[in-house]
Amino acid sequence: MSYWRLFFHFVWTTKRRDPLLTPDIELRVHGMLRKEANDMGARLCFVNGMPDHIHMLAAVPPTIALSDFAKQVKGASSRFVTVQFDRAFDWQNSFAVFSVSENNVPHVRNYILNQKPHHAQNTLEAEWEKFAEDIYNAQS
Repeated sequence: MSYWRLFFHFVWTTKRRDPLLTPDIELRVHGMLRKEANDMGARLCFVNGMPDHIHMLAAVPPTIALSDFAKQVKGASSRFVTVQFDRAFDWQNSFAVFSVSENNVPHVRNYILNQKPHHAQNTLEAEWEKFAEDIYNAQS
């Protein structure tokens, strides 16, 4: 078995940015994402989000293409909500992904776990720009 420690910060929104991640399903969706990641041989380290988007820090093995990982966990969680809660639920087709050095995992963890306070004052786009800037500055 190969040794690997590869961390990735994934972000994607609901279709049309609709506020579909309501409080009644949010934690169940997080659990489903974690289960699906584990089933694929990856590890979902942290997950959180807002009604219209989600952030995940995942350790994904080099044998899994990041696009395949995102497609699988998004599809499984979408099907889960549609079936379990009897409501239409779709993610957007695209996603953002950022590689994260092990030294920056604590920073990304805090960023993900504090999504609700972050977005109380900022848009998703502003947060992405700040996140990218903070990571760049931390690596300099």
